[in-house]
Amino acid sequence: MAINILLVDDDALQAVTRKCILERVGHFVHVCAAGAQALDFLRARDSHSVRLVVTDHQMPGMNGPEFVRNLRKEGCRLPVVVLSGYADVEDEYDGLNVICRVKPLPPDQLISLVQYLLDTSARMTA
Repeated sequence: MAINILLVDDDALQAVTRKCILERVGHFVHVCAAGAQALDFLRARDSHSVRLVVTDHQMPGMNGPEFVRNLRKEGCRLPVVVLSGYADVEDEYDGLNVICRVKPLPPDQLISLVQYLLDTSARMTA
């Protein structure tokens, strides 16, 4: 099974819920509970099929901005969606090329945004 979405969230209930929503519409989702774990996963040889990252903003250890900065430093150009309970976090991601959305994000909006980004990235690499 090819993973096409990496979901990073320290809240297990939120992660499982989003994973179920995205898998119900045909996506293959891998969940990491922390930014460091997600970076390790992306460094692994079997992660080449990942096409999108969805991450929480507020996480212990490595928060969302630190995770995305590290991701970009490593040359990863995957589309990134940041989900936050705070409406004013976009400045923390300045120059990192992410899309921020405020939680709770209704399932239909999550599905639409993910599909749009996957379709757009597919056209850019084709």
